[in-house]
Amino acid sequence: MTLRHFREAIIRMTFGLAMVSTALAAGRSTNTNRAEQAFVPGAGVLVESVGDDFEDPEWKYIPHSPKSTEDIDERRREPTGRASNGRWYEGVMRGQPDIVKRVSTPAGGLPESEGALLLRSLYTGLPGRPSRKMHQDDFICNVHSRLRRTIPVGRMPSCVTRVYLPPIEQWERRSGSQFAFRAEVETTAVKNKKKSGFFGFSSSKPTNELYWPGMFIELQAKRNGQAEDAAFLLIRSNNRGGDFRGMAIEQTGWWTLGMSFSPNGMIHYYAKPGVEDLTEDDLIASQFPYGYRCERFRTFFYNVVNSDNGRTWSTAWIIDDPHVYLAR
Repeated sequence: MTLRHFREAIIRMTFGLAMVSTALAAGRSTNTNRAEQAFVPGAGVLVESVGDDFEDPEWKYIPHSPKSTEDIDERRREPTGRASNGRWYEGVMRGQPDIVKRVSTPAGGLPESEGALLLRSLYTGLPGRPSRKMHQDDFICNVHSRLRRTIPVGRMPSCVTRVYLPPIEQWERRSGSQFAFRAEVETTAVKNKKKSGFFGFSSSKPTNELYWPGMFIELQAKRNGQAEDAAFLLIRSNNRGGDFRGMAIEQTGWWTLGMSFSPNGMIHYYAKPGVEDLTEDDLIASQFPYGYRCERFRTFFYNVVNSDNGRTWSTAWIIDDPHVYLAR
């Protein structure tokens, strides 16, 4: 752990745990209890074996191209891409960004940070075969495998990242999703299973269900009928599975995003401009996405999105200091 991370961990532990204990002590009503179980991402102890700070000048990503595209043509192109430090990997479902490269930290980043990570794509669908439809690549933090377990929400996990947003005039010129910071979590869902045959009937069976909440950076481009560009965060999702608008992005540059996962199964979304630690004032929403109660946290990841037309690159996104924390 660097000196910077040690100082941050002490501050988060002192501030975050005090706030969490206050929230959990109150329970005057169901709605009040739900709101008070929200806790600030970054509270508690840094999980040092996962996440990254990109400070190693020798940081390297080995892409093993071409990327996997199981979601399009059911092809897993192995071996998949991996970071040399073992902390990141290519998702087999959608594949990795076309550019994964350590760069110098843009101005205004975290104090003492000299390295960050550039993520960018041209072909977000099939490699070299433009679809002219919006697709996305995944860049996944290796949390589950390195810890060799999931994290129960009783441990109160959270994940935090910094994201550099270039000036909007440098974004890909289209309306829609541009980038996302998301989590992979688990719950137990009861689903109906219909048996075949003349006397077929449905039966209910509890199954382990994966789902992927998160925050998307969206653009409504002025050339698509808007008087001015409008950027905002889109939250995935409400209890019916619908995405909803979170907060306006009124300035570019560095932003801090975070999600926390409370023992009652709610997911809490936080964001603010700048690189300062999140606080309780930065809460955007608390939700049970898809009506599920989250039981276990597996990992977090990023989406890089573009129009996949073979000519237009995605926006150049830069991330720094993505980490996982435990408040218990």
